[in-house]
Amino acid sequence: MHTLIVTAHPDHHSHTHAVVEQLVKGISASGQHSVEIADLAAEQFDPRFNQADVDQFKSGTVSPQDVLAEQQRLNRADALVLVYPIYWWSFPAQLKGWIDRVFTQGWAYDDTGEKVIKKLGHLQVHLLALGAANTRTYLRRGYFSSMRTQIDEGIFGYCGAPVITSELLLPSDEGYPDAHYALARQLGQRLFTLKEPA
Repeated sequence: MHTLIVTAHPDHHSHTHAVVEQLVKGISASGQHSVEIADLAAEQFDPRFNQADVDQFKSGTVSPQDVLAEQQRLNRADALVLVYPIYWWSFPAQLKGWIDRVFTQGWAYDDTGEKVIKKLGHLQVHLLALGAANTRTYLRRGYFSSMRTQIDEGIFGYCGAPVITSELLLPSDEGYPDAHYALARQLGQRLFTLKEPA
């Protein structure tokens, strides 16, 4: 089985990248699975929704080459793992732009005007969001539940991709940062044995 890990953090020495590294170790431990990392910052992915993207959305023209390349990465994957820092209670702009541009009509879904045909049911999704506030702040303000509505349901649910794991990792977690690294390794080891929550 093949996993695509997508991350968007400009500092390669960040906690985000350290979590990715442990996730890769977990996936690779069995020797049975392959993994690819899409480091959007290092690859300088352009998140701006441009005229070619608009044309594709409106009339179904061919997507730009950088979008097609990302879709091919996803076509090879059995699982997608997003590891990202939380910026303003959501994705970093580069990751949001990756979703905006790559999850196109005709590829991720079809909207007939009467119904939405979800096309990514084969792709398991795992989300590891790394925040800076404490748990109490997320609970009091309802931020994590809002993120789940926006991301888990609003993006992946719309395309039919089941979200198997949706974790919020915070500095206030017991055993931080090692507990985060252990969780990432364990997730990697169990990635293809986990099932969608009922």
